Amino acid sequence: MIRNYYVYILASKKNGTLYIGVTNDLIKRIYEHKNDLLEGFTKKYQVHILVYFEQTDDIKSAIEREKNIKKWNRNWKLKLIEKSNSTWVDLSVTGFPPARE
Repeated sequence: MIRNYYVYILASKKNGTLYIGVTNDLIKRIYEHKNDLLEGFTKKYQVHILVYFEQTDDIKSAIEREKNIKKWNRNWKLKLIEKSNSTWVDLSVTGFPPARE
């Protein structure tokens, strides 16, 4: 069985506070963030809008990608988001990946 892993970016608003994470269940993780079920940064700063995600079947590459993006300067992160989501629409409403089988 192939597993999917996701690197994702949440925002508080357009050009607002950003959070970068990795998960193997994007739908569940975004639900947890949006409903403040997870203590920490996203709850404290109300960072709930899914503005970017990418998918891979390799956990090691997902974790490495997350770590690399976290090291980027803010401008690079904003460009990454705007390259695929120029209007900063909440992708959890419009663009979730298909459910795993």
